[in-house]
Amino acid sequence: MNDWKKRLDIVYSTNPDYHYNKENEEMNDTLPKEKQQLRVSLDKRNRKGKAVTLITGFTGTDDDLQELGKMLKMKCGVGGSAKEGEIIVQGDHREKVLDILQKEGYVKSRII
Repeated sequence: MNDWKKRLDIVYSTNPDYHYNKENEEMNDTLPKEKQQLRVSLDKRNRKGKAVTLITGFTGTDDDLQELGKMLKMKCGVGGSAKEGEIIVQGDHREKVLDILQKEGYVKSRII
């Protein structure tokens, strides 16, 4: 599969020996839950005054991030997103998210 969208900012090379080097080619292994250092915070910047709970510090694959984000959104009963190493949960759910994370085994999670 040729994923051309990941190469939009690349300039054409006339070098016949050139091979495009994908930066994100190696997938990071997901750290175990007890070693993850997640930070839970409230964010209002660039959101038209609406508050969101922001979970950062996840180390692992995008699929695992999506799965954790889906579980948090479902247990809080709200919407949000999970991308670029961040999970966004709509509304101020810091305490609830921290409780859920600790019950799931993310013992090093904290509110900042």
